[in-house]
Amino acid sequence: MATQTVATAVGIHRVLVAIDFSEASDKALRHAVAIARSYGAKFYLTHVASAMGFTLAGGDAAALAADGADRDLRRLEENLAKTGALDGIQHEIEVCQGEVWQQLERVIEEKHVDLVVVGTHGRTGLRKVAFGSVAEAVFRHSICPVLTVGPFAPSDPPAHAVLRHILYPTDLSEESAVAAGYAESLARQHGARLTVVHIAERPGDAKTDEREREFEANFRKHAPGRRPHDWTFRTQLGPIDKTILELAEEGHVGLIVLGLRSPLSSARPNGWPHAYKIACEACCPVLTVRCDAEFRR
Repeated sequence: MATQTVATAVGIHRVLVAIDFSEASDKALRHAVAIARSYGAKFYLTHVASAMGFTLAGGDAAALAADGADRDLRRLEENLAKTGALDGIQHEIEVCQGEVWQQLERVIEEKHVDLVVVGTHGRTGLRKVAFGSVAEAVFRHSICPVLTVGPFAPSDPPAHAVLRHILYPTDLSEESAVAAGYAESLARQHGARLTVVHIAERPGDAKTDEREREFEANFRKHAPGRRPHDWTFRTQLGPIDKTILELAEEGHVGLIVLGLRSPLSSARPNGWPHAYKIACEACCPVLTVRCDAEFRR
């Protein structure tokens, strides 16, 4: 675990929220605005008018849909302004046309976005609708951290977006260092309690016990000023996703931080479905950080 990864405060300067005018994205919007206000960040409100479904109808239909979305987005901006939600927050709105993830990726790169916020209804398989697919695409492909606000997360963020308890599950790998940095730094910035947990599906062996001791020692070394009651390290036996969801609910957790391997990694290829299930079903928002992401200061 690199010292510079954990000891530096998280910087959130530009926040992007993807909107499809659904209840799920409205909830994500409220969380995104609170985060932007808390960090003094610029806020980007983006809707992508997907070309899907307009191929047979022709370009005119796609253009009409984009025009309608632009009107809806400006109406949403006006309503937010009337309530004072955007007071003092720099923001931009944009309607894009094309394939949804490609357009969002372009905005992320062009605007140097530090955090993407998406809402999801939590449906999977045949019950999934368009925005569920969008949320999963962002979750899988975004190189910058993603905050997923699922259907069981609070409808409104806590006052001033302040966190009281953060849960950071880890597989003890070196790749988890970036996510560990976000978890520790956010806990320090918010004065929040931090629970670091290694979840084992089977009883550990001597090698696993040694890795746990090494991870805990490194975390203590690179978490300056953290008092013993500020954070705990524990090992829990059980199914990964079920155990994380239960720990979050029992501990009244305000944020789960998950580290994700690169999609190209061959290690633990089944980890992504577990992670997305957690993001969709958690009682709180879930911050996912890819191991190949750059720590944002």
